[in-house]
Amino acid sequence: MFPTPIERTPRSWQVTYQAFLPLALILWLLPLIAVAIFSIKPDTDFANANYWGWPSEFKGFTNYWLVFTASDMPKYLLNSFKITIPTVIGAVALSCMTGFALGIYKFKANIWIFFMFVAGNFVPFQILMVPVRDLTLQLGLYNTITGLVLFHVAFQTGFCTLFMRNFIRALPFELIEAARVEGISEWRIFWFVVLPLMKPAIAALAVLMFTFIWNDYFWAIVLTQGVESQPVTAGITSFNAQYRAAYHLMSAGSIVAALPPVAMFFLMQRHFIAGLTLGAVK
Repeated sequence: MFPTPIERTPRSWQVTYQAFLPLALILWLLPLIAVAIFSIKPDTDFANANYWGWPSEFKGFTNYWLVFTASDMPKYLLNSFKITIPTVIGAVALSCMTGFALGIYKFKANIWIFFMFVAGNFVPFQILMVPVRDLTLQLGLYNTITGLVLFHVAFQTGFCTLFMRNFIRALPFELIEAARVEGISEWRIFWFVVLPLMKPAIAALAVLMFTFIWNDYFWAIVLTQGVESQPVTAGITSFNAQYRAAYHLMSAGSIVAALPPVAMFFLMQRHFIAGLTLGAVK
């Protein structure tokens, strides 16, 4: 039913696994390696088809300096933070409350409401492009950071609720019953009893949401345009118009754009792993 641990397999298979694992890792990281290499090359290397060769001239400091001084990259990065942080806070806060309600209280429509949250995750977001764009235009939210934040919160709350509801249902229900016997109100039970126990799950979900929202490209180009509101994922393409397809600057900008979620993961790695594995060996 479960795969055999590599330590229990024959020695020949262990050697084969150890030999192919670095190759698979390099193959998986190959696109990122290509971007990192090209970010330190001059623009002439691309015209000369020098994709994988040694840089004809080291331009790493120059390329990254131009990204921050000769473009709107700082503004795009700031927009991404303005979009991502409120979205993560809003989606996680709402999912904590909805997960508590759906995981603790028993009422007739419980399973149907939960089903609606889950079903929303299976709707292809491409088919929502036109109605969502029209709705933002009608509400005056098109090409605004506020509009993008609101729709990200709406779209991500379903997955977050699924995550939180399942986590809360795994908590000891005796704690809540004991608090009710003591006459504690439901809001105080949520705030002082359940919420502290949810810290690992909140940390794990915050890392996931931060990565999802920061790396979003589809809704960034559908609901925003221009440097006033576009995040960094959509703003990187502006190098094409400004520098005639300056792929060396696009590569440097891509590396810069990838650093915040990577840093977020390593800073929260301990809490992230604890949140994902809590209850796995209950």
